Amino acid sequence: MGALSNLRVLDLTQVLAGPYCTMLLADMGADVVKIERPGGDLIRSNPPHVDDPDEEAYGGYFQSVNRGKRSIELNFGDEGDRDDFLTLVEQADVVVENYRSGTMEKYDLGYETLREYNPELIYSSIRGFGDPRTGETHRQGQPSFDLIAQALGGVMEITGQEDGPPTKVGPGIGDLFTATLNCVGILAAVNHRAQTGEGQYVDTGMYDSMISMTERAIYQHSYTGEPPSRRGNSHPTLFPYDAFETTDGHAVIAAFGTSHWEAVCEAMDRPELAEAYATPADRLASREQLREEIADWAADRSTDDLVDALEGRVPVAPVQDTDDIFADPHVHDREMLVPVEQPGSGETVEIAGSPIKMTETNPEPRGRAPLLDEHREEILGERADPEATADD
Repeated sequence: MGALSNLRVLDLTQVLAGPYCTMLLADMGADVVKIERPGGDLIRSNPPHVDDPDEEAYGGYFQSVNRGKRSIELNFGDEGDRDDFLTLVEQADVVVENYRSGTMEKYDLGYETLREYNPELIYSSIRGFGDPRTGETHRQGQPSFDLIAQALGGVMEITGQEDGPPTKVGPGIGDLFTATLNCVGILAAVNHRAQTGEGQYVDTGMYDSMISMTERAIYQHSYTGEPPSRRGNSHPTLFPYDAFETTDGHAVIAAFGTSHWEAVCEAMDRPELAEAYATPADRLASREQLREEIADWAADRSTDDLVDALEGRVPVAPVQDTDDIFADPHVHDREMLVPVEQPGSGETVEIAGSPIKMTETNPEPRGRAPLLDEHREEILGERADPEATADD
C-alpha cells in the first residue's frame, strides 16, 4: 500500500503540469482516474516513440507523466457523460484540472457545483495565472505554457551567459515546479479535511510559482534596487561557484566556504591564493581574476582528474549527459530509472523514478500509462460499489 492508497483522484488534466502533479499522487498510491476529453490528452501522440508511432499507443512524453493511472474518455458536452462524471465526483476525494479559468463553469461543473455533490471534495486547479477565487487579475483566462511562465516570472532574465540572450531553463520548470507546489497544496488540504471534515479549493498559478522559484532575484532587487540579470553558471554572492571547462567536458566546483577554498588552492598547488584571499569578501571582490586562475588549472585536466583531485574535500561534480546518468550506479541503486511496457512496440522503456523515498510506504511508478478509455467498464462499474478499488 502507498501512503495515499485511501485517496481517489479525478484527473482532468493534460499535457505536463497537471499530469505531473497527479503522477506524484499516483506514485504515492492514490487511485488516479484520468478523465480524458474525446480523442484523449493532447500529448498522447507526441514523440519520441520506440519504433512506429502508428503502432504505439502513445509516445514517451505521455508515458512519463501518466504512469500508474486509469483512463476513461468523457465528453462534457454530452449530458450522459456529465452525469457519469458527477457520480464519480460523489465518491472522489480530489478533482484536479488545468483548463483555462471558466472552462469547467461552462459545463456547470465548477467547484461550487461539484461541492454540492460532495461537500468534502478538494478541488485543485493549475492555471497560468491562478483562479479568480483566490485573487482576481486581468491576466486570468489567458493561455500559458512553460515558456510564458519562465519569461514572465523572471527565470529567463537571470538564465544564460552575461553576453547572451535570456534563456529558458531546459526542463519545463514552469510546469513541473507549479505541479509540485500544487501537489503540496492538495496534501495540505487533505490533512485539513482529516481534522475538520471540510473540503476546499486549491489554486496554483504558473506565474506565481516562477516568482517563488526566483526568490533570490526578488530579494536582491528589494535589497539593492537593481534588477539582477544573467551571470552564466556563476553565483551573484558566492565564489567559487561555477562551471569550468576541462580537456574533455566540464566540471562544477562549489568552494565558497573557506575550508573548501583552501582545499582548492592546495590541489592547484597555489597556497598563496588561499592566504591572499582568505575571506569570502576577498574572493568575491576578485572573482574575475580568481576564476581565470581556476579555469587555467582546469583546462589542463580531464574531468575525471579534476573531480578526483577535489572529491571528498570540496563539492565538485562532472557535468553529465543522459549517457552518464544511465551509466551511474547511484542512479540504479536509488531506483531512479524504472522500466515500463511501451504498448504497441513489444518493448520496455525506462522513465524517471520517484525521488521521494519513504521507509514504510515508498512511492513507486505503478505500471505504464493507460490506453485511452482502457478502464471505462472498470471505473463506471465501481459506482455501484464505492469500496471497490483498482486492485479489486
